[in-house]
Amino acid sequence: MTVSTSSANEFLLGGETPVNRLGYGAMWLTGPGMWGPPERPEEAIAVLRRAVELGVTFIDTADSYGPGYNEEIIRAALHPYPEDLIIATKGGMLRSGPTDWQHGEGTTPYIVACGRPEYLRQQVEVSLLRLGVEQIGMYQLHRIDSTVPLEDQLGALTDMQAEGKIRHIGLSGQPEITIEQLTAARAITEIVAVENLYNVADRAGEKVLRHVEEEGIAFIPWFPLGHGDLVGSGSRLAEVAADFGATAAQLALAWLLRQSPNTILIPGTTSIAHLEQNMAARDVRLTDDQWREVEEAAARMKPWRPA
Repeated sequence: MTVSTSSANEFLLGGETPVNRLGYGAMWLTGPGMWGPPERPEEAIAVLRRAVELGVTFIDTADSYGPGYNEEIIRAALHPYPEDLIIATKGGMLRSGPTDWQHGEGTTPYIVACGRPEYLRQQVEVSLLRLGVEQIGMYQLHRIDSTVPLEDQLGALTDMQAEGKIRHIGLSGQPEITIEQLTAARAITEIVAVENLYNVADRAGEKVLRHVEEEGIAFIPWFPLGHGDLVGSGSRLAEVAADFGATAAQLALAWLLRQSPNTILIPGTTSIAHLEQNMAARDVRLTDDQWREVEEAAARMKPWRPA
């Protein structure tokens, strides 16, 4: 039997806002270490414009990417925005410099959450200015701050939603958002999306994925292509992909689309060629046996986990 990558190409955020399930993650359109402006702004602008041409209606960013420059390059490339484009940004995490998010052997990312209501309100206002909009399509709490009551953090965002400055609210996690945290958040306000680490080689988030699927909430896998080794030229997945006439990235993305109708993918790239390859993941079709082969190949790889 031949299986399509997904049962539907769109997901309704909050049950009302349609977005293409294969979106774009803009994080890499910054300087080294996600710090400073992109080294080649004209290329970053070209990638963003090509993404929209290819049907992307969901772009993921954050105030901490740059900081700020990521939102600004999106505005430079796409403003005034297409009516169907949702730009999802985030706030609630501090930056200290280009090395604080370093990953790899012997490094520990330095991540500091800041969920003080006055800070979140400030960051929403700043993001509105940088993006050049009166309302943010989706605003995510970038990290839950354990030192601030959750009702205060989400309360600030809910107040700004009531003021018309935020359309939808979501949660992003590292460590991942748990079902218990999501339940607590939903008792405070409507949550339309959860962004957690999840890919074909790292399925620890499966339980949360199935839960949000039952609840009609979007699941946004961050690092959908892993952290290099998963889709690198020498990976086991790349070998399998070659047998199927695809790229490893296409298989990884197509697998995620197939996993649940609630997944919204945000692969990032600074290359138009890679962008076009990634978008072609929508057309990947394998048999059930071939998908099992993909999963077996990925299972032999050591998943990357943040420290």
